[in-house]
Amino acid sequence: MKNLLALVLVTFLLLISTFTLPASAVDTANGEQLFSVHCAGCHINGSNIVRRGKNLKKQALKKYGMDSIEAVTSIVTNGKNNMSAYKERLNEQQIKDVAAYVLEQAEKGWH
Repeated sequence: MKNLLALVLVTFLLLISTFTLPASAVDTANGEQLFSVHCAGCHINGSNIVRRGKNLKKQALKKYGMDSIEAVTSIVTNGKNNMSAYKERLNEQQIKDVAAYVLEQAEKGWH
């Protein structure tokens, strides 16, 4: 009986860990498309036409504490200083997709 219960529990845990709910998955291809429409005007190729040092390159993101999905999601959602808030234009999933795309591109050096 204990073995059967352990087997059921292990199977259940494996199923939970292998399947991701669609709402929590990020889509960097969608993030790229959204970035090109909403962000590239100021941040083309990870640059910043308003404040040169506050760009989306890996080094700058790290320097300003913007090198996590939570930090990028927060600034895209709420804005800060010259950065506009996008919570009225993009939904939560779209914001996560853009944030994931930004971090992915920063890792790749925006190539």
